[in-house]
Amino acid sequence: MPEGDSVWRTARTLDAVAGRRVLRGDLRVPRHATADLAGATVLGTGTHGKHLLTRFDDGRTLHTHLRMDGSWSVLGPGKRLPGRLLPDLRVLLAVDDGRTACGLRLPVVELLRTADEAEVVGHLGPDPLREDWDEDEAVRRLTARPERPVKAALLDQRLMAGIGNLWADETCFLRGTSPWTPVGEVDVRGAVRLAARMLRASIADPRAHQVTTGDPRPGRDHWVVGRAHEPCRRCGTPVRVVAEVPGDAERRRTWWCPHCQPGPGPDALQARSAARSVRGLGC
Repeated sequence: MPEGDSVWRTARTLDAVAGRRVLRGDLRVPRHATADLAGATVLGTGTHGKHLLTRFDDGRTLHTHLRMDGSWSVLGPGKRLPGRLLPDLRVLLAVDDGRTACGLRLPVVELLRTADEAEVVGHLGPDPLREDWDEDEAVRRLTARPERPVKAALLDQRLMAGIGNLWADETCFLRGTSPWTPVGEVDVRGAVRLAARMLRASIADPRAHQVTTGDPRPGRDHWVVGRAHEPCRRCGTPVRVVAEVPGDAERRRTWWCPHCQPGPGPDALQARSAARSVRGLGC
């Protein structure tokens, strides 16, 4: 799933149609198949975490989410989407300068009043890429459950929006903490500041997109993510990876260096789960 910085870049792609009047607007989803966007002017596209909010001057907002497979692109005047992609088209916005914004394989397409945006993003935590970023609120939310593993907390969009798997793993490595360390044992403010700083750096320079090592060359851009069994760049210990457990939000695929990130391992989650089950049985 794209992380908050990638979604922010997608919004900047959609800036190409900002300020333009819609000549044809198709929402190819059952719920909004009859909606008519023609005549509305695109005000711009904002983001909150991994959510995209394209606003129009008629008081409506198009809410979309990429999840794993969705994408947006803008075609120049005279350009047409290849026929093989037409079955994947969910949103088409043809504007008055000849450009066309195309949303493909979008799993979430909702048209709502701009005044009601909180219905779809109001549950999200503070986002470091928004002007209303609130570090104190992010720290407060993250520390509300001190027993929760720090990586799982960082990935919870209700606590801090925009952090995905890559940023959570790289943050844990750079902070020298195991991803399964309870939040209550972590310098949460330090982790929040680091994650926010990396997200902002990722959008500031196209060459630095999702580069955490300072070296943008392929294969050298991350400390641990995607480097299973390769030597840690700091200590030489083989980087480890544990697979995702489908359906369990607390168990995402995780890369880490067991030497540079001392603390509990992935088996800690299973042990805690077993302990809770025993307590539940009254044993």
